[in-house]
Amino acid sequence: MSKTSLFHGSLVEVRHPLVNVGRKDLDFGQGFYVTDIKEQAIKWANTLKGRTEDSDVVAYLNVYELEKDHLSDYRILSFKEYDFNWLDFICRSRRGECPWKDFDIIEGGIANDSVIDTVDAYMSDLIDAKTALGKLAFHKPNNQICILNQRIIDLYLCFVSSKKL
Repeated sequence: MSKTSLFHGSLVEVRHPLVNVGRKDLDFGQGFYVTDIKEQAIKWANTLKGRTEDSDVVAYLNVYELEKDHLSDYRILSFKEYDFNWLDFICRSRRGECPWKDFDIIEGGIANDSVIDTVDAYMSDLIDAKTALGKLAFHKPNNQICILNQRIIDLYLCFVSSKKL
C-alpha cells in the first residue's frame, strides 16, 4: 500500500479534519489543506502564531498519512507549475466563482506572500497574464494539497501525530 506523509500547520491539534470549516475563497476552495513539505507546514504554523497577540498560543505541526492507492476513482486536479491554468483557477476561486466544486482533491503551488502581489495585480488588471506569469517564473512553488471530499479524509487520511512547535 502506497502511503504519503502530509503535514498541516495550525494553532491546534487536528485529529479529525473537516473540509467545510475554512473560507470558500481560498486558492483551491473550502477544504482541508495539507502539504508534503514539512518545512512549509512549520512556517505556516509559526506565521499563524505570529499573527496573534496571545503569548500563550502554541503552534502545532500535525502529521498524517494518506493512502494514495484508493484515490484513483476520485476527481483530482494537479497543477505542476505556475501557469495560466493555475493563475486562472486561483483568481476564479478568490473571486468566489468556486471552480473547485467539481474536484475531490486539488494540488499545486500556493499563492503565498511571495506571489500574492503578482496575483493581485493581475486580478486588478494592472498587469496582463503574460506579465504575471513572467514574474511568477522566478518563484519555486511550494506545494499545497486541498482535500475537498470529507469521505477521503474519513477513509484514507490517518492522523499520525502532532508536535508543539
